[in-house]
Amino acid sequence: MKFIHAADIHLDSPLKGLARYEGAPVDDLRGATRKAFVNLIDLCLEEQVDFLIIAGDLYDGDWRDFNTGLFFSGQMSRLREGGIPVYMIRGNHDAASRITKQIPLPDNVTVFSGNRPETYLLDDLDVAIHGQSFATQSVKENIAIDYPAPIKGYFNIGLLHTSLNGREDHDDYAPCSTTELVAKEFDYWALGHIHKREIIQENPWIVYSGNIQGRHAKEAGDKGCYLVQVHNGEVELEYRSLDVLRWSVCVVDVTGAEDAEEVFRKISDTIKEEMRQADGIPLAVRLTIKGTCPAHDELTANLEQTINSIRAVVMDVSFGDIWVEKVKIHTERWQNLNHLLQTHTPLAHLLNFTQTVSEDEETLQEILDTLKPLKSVLPNDIYGEDISTLDNSDFIRSQMKEIEQILLTHLLKKEW
Repeated sequence: MKFIHAADIHLDSPLKGLARYEGAPVDDLRGATRKAFVNLIDLCLEEQVDFLIIAGDLYDGDWRDFNTGLFFSGQMSRLREGGIPVYMIRGNHDAASRITKQIPLPDNVTVFSGNRPETYLLDDLDVAIHGQSFATQSVKENIAIDYPAPIKGYFNIGLLHTSLNGREDHDDYAPCSTTELVAKEFDYWALGHIHKREIIQENPWIVYSGNIQGRHAKEAGDKGCYLVQVHNGEVELEYRSLDVLRWSVCVVDVTGAEDAEEVFRKISDTIKEEMRQADGIPLAVRLTIKGTCPAHDELTANLEQTINSIRAVVMDVSFGDIWVEKVKIHTERWQNLNHLLQTHTPLAHLLNFTQTVSEDEETLQEILDTLKPLKSVLPNDIYGEDISTLDNSDFIRSQMKEIEQILLTHLLKKEW
């Protein structure tokens, strides 16, 4: 018996942070979730799996129009023609209360109820699939505790959209413990909600497949699904990549670089290595340039020019197969700060002030309180997935460090 476990498709989700610049394939990237989903269906057909299970968040929210539903229905028809049934639950993004548009689905698709746990038996395979959808977006109770007992003589699969005991950067939905899942005595728990694949444990298998397509820089790395094969009760998992665009976060250490040209060479070497590891998958790259170096003044004198020069370097190396999502210049100036701080100059007073603020938790909290109203009125795409930084004192500390570097760069050009 063979099946595929996938989750968190987020069909037609807009990829975040798609900055437009000449040569950036923005329009192509917007269809990435659909292309990855087609790859999933192709894999089901190529492997001739017995069934496909989707552990929640097929959709990213209510459809903007009916094209999202029509696309999904068309892909399900392909599976029906191949004799492959689909079993799926709704998660927090596609809960019954959030999806207002509906179209009839092919009869090979089974969507679990959001009112109570259900069990579907595949008698020809001796498989029992148990699951419950989210009726509403915010399911805070432990729904797994009400899942039924396993069917004796069957391979029992639990389908659940959950944060387990909590996961960083994910809302705490349908919380439960690994111990509670084990106690159900199912053979395989197919989990969704967490976008990073993870095998929580074996015997029984408790598995997050992760999402099939990264949508922003916090979802970096290879994305796909698990092909699960069962022989005489023995379970074998094989990870399969599905993504059509891969996110990568690259930190380039340019410590000691004498000039911008040396910095660009280091970036070029880094990009070549990222391309090698991506095995031909187009990349969306976030670059952070860091290190104390003589090149700092040249890099920061005109940030717009530096950032676009870096884009040009990447385009030249990658022949357009890499899109630079963001460039962060976090270099520091060669300078003896201890000596500067001991002088009686306006610059020394400013530097002492920035360091005092960074060390004073009360002042940092006052700054955060001042910024808090901004979080509710600024568009999300200004900060993208980093909007949570407006609640974090470490973010303010990092900004004070950058202010310190700006002061050094510009004020040391003056005679104090």
